[in-house]
Amino acid sequence: MKVTAEKEEKVANLIFASIYPHYLNRLEKNGRTKEELNQVIEWLTGYDENKLQVLIEEKVTFRTFFEGANIHSNAHMIKGVVCGYRIEEIDDEFELYKQCRQMEKLIDELARGRKMEKILRA
Repeated sequence: MKVTAEKEEKVANLIFASIYPHYLNRLEKNGRTKEELNQVIEWLTGYDENKLQVLIEEKVTFRTFFEGANIHSNAHMIKGVVCGYRIEEIDDEFELYKQCRQMEKLIDELARGRKMEKILRA
C-alpha cells in the first residue's frame, strides 16, 4: 500500500496519550510489561520514562511526539510489514508515518515474544 499525504496527516494529528493505553493493553495480554514498552519507546525516541509521562499528560500529537524525538541511529534496521505497509518502502517524504510504523513494529515484536536484544537491534 502507498502512503498518502492525507493518511500521514491523519496519523500526525492523533493524540499519543489516546493510543498508548492500547499499546500497553496489547502487551499486557501477551505477558509483557509497561517497563518493556517504555524501554522500546525510549530506544526508538530517546524519551525516558519521565519525559514519556510528561508527553502523555500534555496530550501531544504524534507530530509533536516525533518532532521532539531523537530517533535511534539503528531505526533504519526496523523492517517488515505493519498494517499492510512495508516499512522500508515508505517514501522518505512521509517520515512521520514511517516513524509511527517503526514504533508499532517494535511493539508488535514485543507482543509476539521476541527477545529484547533482537527488538532493540543490538
